[in-house]
Amino acid sequence: MAVQGLAATDAVITAFDDYLRRVRGIGSSARQSYSRLARDFLEAVLGDGSVDLARLSVPDVVGFISEATSRYRPSTVQLHATALRSFLRFLRSEGLREGHLEEAVPAVSRRRSASLPRHLGALDFARLIASLDSSSPQGLRDRAIVLFAARLGLRAGEIARLRFDDLDWRSGTVRVRARKTGRGALLPLPYGVGEALAAYLERGRPASKDRHLFLLHRQRVGAPIDRHVASDAVHRALRRAGIDAPARGTNLLRHSLATDLLAHGANLKQIADLFGHRALSSTQIYAKVDVAALRQAALPWPEVTW
Repeated sequence: MAVQGLAATDAVITAFDDYLRRVRGIGSSARQSYSRLARDFLEAVLGDGSVDLARLSVPDVVGFISEATSRYRPSTVQLHATALRSFLRFLRSEGLREGHLEEAVPAVSRRRSASLPRHLGALDFARLIASLDSSSPQGLRDRAIVLFAARLGLRAGEIARLRFDDLDWRSGTVRVRARKTGRGALLPLPYGVGEALAAYLERGRPASKDRHLFLLHRQRVGAPIDRHVASDAVHRALRRAGIDAPARGTNLLRHSLATDLLAHGANLKQIADLFGHRALSSTQIYAKVDVAALRQAALPWPEVTW
């Protein structure tokens, strides 16, 4: 999709989204974030409506990231910088603007492994699973959603997009069609997760022609849920269990699963494959909570004689 000369912001963002999908192979959730930030940049610098891409300058780029630095945490600013760098690279590669303006995007200082992943301890993790509600249709739905996050490490958006066509009951597998990396995965369906899903489909799911597994139960009954509903299911489960958690969404259970697997002998490569990480560096942070392994890695303290 080509955009030449002066163009409307909508046309530029649509072309950028197509580039991210076609050339970069980025999944829909990440594309939405990148496109939103690219739109924010264009509107902040050039206003809405028609934009003259040739007017973009180094001070515009630096100013956009500097302003984000004063408002957001380093991890969020890093996302701004990554999205803007990708957008400017897109403009150059598609011939929409000359020069390497992406090189002007400031580097964001963030120590990736400076903090521990937020997760539940083993006792709280078990307590959460034991307290899941199955007394109502919505409770059955939320129970299945929480188990998909807790036992398979699925993200909220991945859970919301699951469809009947993704299940193979005979072989006991579930297909995740599009992960954050843009690639899909075929995962085993644990017995407990399959049992919870079957209970919801038999006794809780509203009658609907929609092929998504999880549907809304109150407003727009029978419509598919979105990622926010999946995250809210985790929040309700934590509140029901009386757990004061460091986070509330599906990522909390994803991190908890990773640390639990590591504690029970799984290696980082196995966890990376389950979670759909392209690079092992994305998984290495979980090694910080494996205290037993860290103790083995520590050098013995030398004896000192006086």
